[in-house]
Amino acid sequence: MTKHAYKQLGLAVLKTESEAIAALIKRLDDNFDRACDLILNCKGRVVVTGMGKSGHIGNKIAATLASTGTPAFFMHPGEASHGDLGMITAEDTVIALSNSGETSEITLLLPLLKRLGIPMISLTGKPVSTLARAADINLDVSVSKEACPLGLAPTSSTTASLAMGDALAVAVLEVRGFTEEDFALSHPGGNLGRRLLLRVSDIMHTGDAIPLVNSHANLKQTLLEMTAKGLGMAGVIDPETNRLAGIYTDGDLRRTFENMPNIETALVSEFMTANCITIKAEQIASEALKIMHDKKINALMVVDENALVQGALNMHDLLRAGVV
Repeated sequence: MTKHAYKQLGLAVLKTESEAIAALIKRLDDNFDRACDLILNCKGRVVVTGMGKSGHIGNKIAATLASTGTPAFFMHPGEASHGDLGMITAEDTVIALSNSGETSEITLLLPLLKRLGIPMISLTGKPVSTLARAADINLDVSVSKEACPLGLAPTSSTTASLAMGDALAVAVLEVRGFTEEDFALSHPGGNLGRRLLLRVSDIMHTGDAIPLVNSHANLKQTLLEMTAKGLGMAGVIDPETNRLAGIYTDGDLRRTFENMPNIETALVSEFMTANCITIKAEQIASEALKIMHDKKINALMVVDENALVQGALNMHDLLRAGVV
């Protein structure tokens, strides 16, 4: 078989599965609204269950719900009838997946779920199946054919179920008012978590590590401070108020030596950038990145509401923290 033939087979699968998803659009009706309301108003957790390939899809749907503001977990239907059903409470909502709607491990649970009065949403490929009839809301995820040429391996059907699960999760996310900050709280180890949860105070240099000189310092003293602290800049303090008066950076240094001043007599206050751009310690670190990018600078002084210096950071600090 040639590579060209592989490509054609792959394209056929993608075409079949994309048609299966497109067909869902025409079937999305009031049941979808009702399902979203049920999930949104669930006082407990959303329990997703499914057997075999549907179980794998259900596991992913539960994970997506959980990471987008809806407490959820996956329950294996086979284990449920051997004790795991105790995980479910009367305040929970169940989402059950079965393409045939007749999966024995799931239908076995239906009388027990009914007895507990637990609302159930089903995703089935057969709206007249046992599961669909037992559910409070059935979402039709039927497909005209599987992408598998034998019509045996769940392919288009699992793709359709996955897409419907994503549609439920995202629709509820929007109505819930779930934000990037909320997402970051459940993903502290990811890039988004680092960008949104990390604050300037977490990465800034403090105490003796802050490069500082007073406004009466000469250029030589300022250069020595910049070299010692290694941040490519020094904050300039007004000795009378202890407030930040300006900043002297590597860029200022290059501009300074265009005039060739005497570094032992020239004061840093003559060459510093006054009214410099600053940031607060409580601000998100990604805000520091945006400021540096927009203003084309590589370092910031961190000050409080009274312009008293609290810290300093540069682009390398953001890189090390994974913000960039």
